[in-house]
Amino acid sequence: MGPTTATCFPFLRDLVFKRSGIVLAQDQEYLVEARLGVLARELGFPSGNDLIGHAMESSDESLQTRLVECMATGETSWYRDVHPFDLMKDLVFPELISRKSLDRQLAIWSAASSTGQELYSVAMLLDYFFPETSDWDLKLIGTDLSEKAISRAKEGVFTALEMNRGLPAMLLAEYFHRQGAKFQISDALRKRTKFSTLNLVHDWLPSGKYDLILLRNVLIYFDVPTKRQVLSSIWGKLNDGGYLLLGSTETTLGLAEDILPVQSSGTTYYQKRGSQ
Repeated sequence: MGPTTATCFPFLRDLVFKRSGIVLAQDQEYLVEARLGVLARELGFPSGNDLIGHAMESSDESLQTRLVECMATGETSWYRDVHPFDLMKDLVFPELISRKSLDRQLAIWSAASSTGQELYSVAMLLDYFFPETSDWDLKLIGTDLSEKAISRAKEGVFTALEMNRGLPAMLLAEYFHRQGAKFQISDALRKRTKFSTLNLVHDWLPSGKYDLILLRNVLIYFDVPTKRQVLSSIWGKLNDGGYLLLGSTETTLGLAEDILPVQSSGTTYYQKRGSQ
């Protein structure tokens, strides 16, 4: 009889927490096969549990890394949730562009960029609606725990199914070209972005400070102490006057007394004032 979920899941849960800070609940045992089944078959194991059983008896660091990446891979789409991008178009970017018109620099960080749709959505929004920034010094950074996701983000190639998830037709026509059955984002936008792997819990954060940080749908995976740690670190990377956007179900309440929510058109954002 092979390994069971009851014996394998506690090991996986501890491994994921130690490596990424992500907390897997007991009722998420179903993720063993849902997330690890494909990797297991790729590596020659009959099931996710068999793969975990092998990892439990092995000291293979690269295999443990792949397990954590599979479990940490998040959902993503173009212009996800829509409202935050409307906020960027109607409030955040007009204010930032006006305030920074002299130094003509903008720094934006997508802190859990997955396969790149979020940061590319921001890049398209800036290019399409704010062409005056075309010759600005734009720093568009995307980071994610998963090396596989970052590799795909750098390539900028997406399937037809991925393209149908939230991308307006006008932007598809403007910024993509067919590559067989897939779609390649324009070289101009791809060259404006920089993607790299980063563990928000354990690694040093990117250098410099930012005018806009997207930390969307990340905190929901952490326990309270880790949420506080990550929020404090991220807030320290914002310029004065900079904006922080979280996921629609996330909040700083009870986690950071100095990071106060602001409401605008049904969307919550956080802006760093003075020397907070």
